[in-house]
Amino acid sequence: MASTAVPNLKQQLQQLVASPSVSATDPKLDMGNRGVVELLAAWLETLGFAVELMPIEGQPNKANMIATLAGSGSGDGGLVLAGHTDTVPFDAGRWQSDPFKLEERDNRFYGLGTTDMKGFFPIAIEAAKTFIDKPLQQPLIILATADEESSMSGARALVKAGRPHARYAVIGEPTGLKPIHMHKGIMMEAVRITGQSGHSSNPALGANALEAMHTAIGELLKLRAEWQQRYNNPGFAVPVPTLNLGCVHGGDNPNRICGFAELQFDIRVLPGMPVEELRSELDRRLQACVENKKIRLEHVPLILGVDAFDQDTNSELVKTAEKLTGHSAESVAFTTEAPFYKNMGMDTVVLGPGDIDQAHQPDEYLGLERIDPMVDVLRGLIAKFCG
Repeated sequence: MASTAVPNLKQQLQQLVASPSVSATDPKLDMGNRGVVELLAAWLETLGFAVELMPIEGQPNKANMIATLAGSGSGDGGLVLAGHTDTVPFDAGRWQSDPFKLEERDNRFYGLGTTDMKGFFPIAIEAAKTFIDKPLQQPLIILATADEESSMSGARALVKAGRPHARYAVIGEPTGLKPIHMHKGIMMEAVRITGQSGHSSNPALGANALEAMHTAIGELLKLRAEWQQRYNNPGFAVPVPTLNLGCVHGGDNPNRICGFAELQFDIRVLPGMPVEELRSELDRRLQACVENKKIRLEHVPLILGVDAFDQDTNSELVKTAEKLTGHSAESVAFTTEAPFYKNMGMDTVVLGPGDIDQAHQPDEYLGLERIDPMVDVLRGLIAKFCG
């Protein structure tokens, strides 16, 4: 049987972890993911999947992978098992072992991406093997994306192409085997203020960018309070949108009028708060709050932003995931690719074996006790939505 040529689950994870695929906003840290998707493509082709690599525009070392099980039906339904292939950067000196060498100890698999979220792919492949020689009525698709941890360019490329076509999607992010039907979105923004430097003994000689930034920060905090009055969702542990003032830089010496200052901040948005509308309101309020003609204020998005995600809990997919896992659907504060799949018309749930507390941490690991239950859950979902 063809599946004997495919490495076992542990060997697959070893090879995936050993293929570096860091994505980062810093070009010095950013890598491609071709090595990861090419490994997945080879294994899935051996199992009888039809595989396509979708290049990411302007980034020749990055690609998505869409793999459809041959003979798994051509209906308008179908199930996507989706994940991202990239990882965040890492602090090598804080790891007890090599981040790129899978190490098994304490009933855990340690390695960069084991929980977030390379570990999902061998589990999805293991579940799919059960159906290789069985007739399925609807398509079974395994999907791997690039750049979820930075620009989400992989998910954006899927939306632009309008593919894949399916009715249901499961995203295997680390949720501790609990189905997630709702999460917040994210915006990252900068305010850059250019004034005029001069000798500090005479304020009239310049225009102080830090003083203007003080005004801009006050306006942001006022807007935050208004949004928190306007928007509330009790389904979240923090039921209001948040705006965090992350870092500020400005000036160069105490005896010079500050000529330039920059503030970077993020906003975690609730369902029903479209990113582009919020960005327009931000821009309007910030521009209006600084009246000094010597001051120039620029509001700049640092990322494109990701809308919040909200899947109806009465969805058949959510109900089935609840039944298979034994957990009621919950919400989380972190952001995933789920809104992109939802926007393509798929009922979507976020459900994976890892724990978010292990993500983005030194000594990231996936507990071995999570593997078989996740395989069983995915088998149940495939049987339900493809069979």
